[in-house]
Amino acid sequence: MSSNPAEAAPPTSATNAVLVASEPVPEGTHQVQGVDFEQYQGRDITVAEMVDNMKYMGFQGTAVAEATRIMNDMRAYRHPESGEKTTIFLGYTSNLISSGLRDTIRYLVRHRHVSAIVTTAGGVEEDLIKCLAPTYMGSFTAPGAGLRAKGLNRIGNLLVPNSNYCAFEDWLIPILDKMLEEQEAAKKKAQQTGDEEDELHWTPSRIIERLGREINHEDSVLYWAARNNIPIFCPALTDGSLGDMLYFHTFRSSPQRLRVDIVDDVRRINTMAVRAARAGIIILGGGVVKHHIANACLMRNGAEHAVYVNTAQEFDGSDAGARPDEAVSWGKIKADAKAVKVYAEATVVFPMMVAASFARADQSPANSADQAQKQDRAMIRRVSSQKPARRGILDPLTLCNVERCVEKSLAGTLPASRIRHSIRAPEVAGT
Repeated sequence: MSSNPAEAAPPTSATNAVLVASEPVPEGTHQVQGVDFEQYQGRDITVAEMVDNMKYMGFQGTAVAEATRIMNDMRAYRHPESGEKTTIFLGYTSNLISSGLRDTIRYLVRHRHVSAIVTTAGGVEEDLIKCLAPTYMGSFTAPGAGLRAKGLNRIGNLLVPNSNYCAFEDWLIPILDKMLEEQEAAKKKAQQTGDEEDELHWTPSRIIERLGREINHEDSVLYWAARNNIPIFCPALTDGSLGDMLYFHTFRSSPQRLRVDIVDDVRRINTMAVRAARAGIIILGGGVVKHHIANACLMRNGAEHAVYVNTAQEFDGSDAGARPDEAVSWGKIKADAKAVKVYAEATVVFPMMVAASFARADQSPANSADQAQKQDRAMIRRVSSQKPARRGILDPLTLCNVERCVEKSLAGTLPASRIRHSIRAPEVAGT
């Protein structure tokens, strides 16, 4: 053992490096704390309680709690003067409709918790196909060559038989035939009358609404969207089995063919964003659905609320991997917005988030439907009682549409949002 006193103590450089003095933590900083199950001895903990207790857990537990809080803020907001609610744009990729998360999405649409949807072609067709034939559980490790030989298509650990797509084709083609017939009849009428307004312009959202009405199945997201007048936008409508069917249909119907106007849809979704009293976005996954919603919100200088849920990283510059702050730089999310990205696979966390927000007991289906109907009726009464001088700011066509909608709305068959948007149309036209 050394007798040198200097060697009996650790080097000063080491102690200075390790024992750095701490400054006081800023006042109000929360301590890390998880779920204390001791508080719930003798009873079950609710999902809302568990999620709320995750807010100081750290990592993605905190992100899930923050995302849920933002979603609750979205649903609670009311404009102080008009009483308008947040316009909520929901985006999701096709794999989530293939999965059981479809049921969660359907709940949101059935009970009018969202205002508009953006999805991919698969998000449209998989919803319809599930009404015709089931999707099955499989395995991530099932060999592709063996599945191909059996006519089974793998989506992660899900299996979709080829026969499902055959059933889809058998169901879809007669509808496309009818849509083409209606398009050509309207075109002929327009030629006779000389009025271009008589022409029928199909758009992706109108096609999707038509398919939702045709499927007439309460398990379907599209069915409830059509019934509740919630538009579903799909800028990549041809990128999937639906595109295959449209391609084959061009040969079946030659020389006639369906004409689909995508410009009208981008005008429609952008106008929804511009007219919103407040905009919120919930995006599950990435790619076209994420950017299409964010870009619509650019038209209003950004959304006030944003929740992203995906597993993508930003190091490659992908849109899917981008955090909300990148969208702030583009003006797609407001600088002071409440925004968070949850780095998680949506089937794991989104049902929890919905259970702790839109599906809470104080927002039960009956209550939310009643509240929406009361708000709709109040809006209709304001419109129908307006003085002629006030109505005069509307162009004749818009005024006619408004007055035609009043009776249906009072009967509860048409949401008041269409009338609300018509009233605000002159304001938007001037922007």
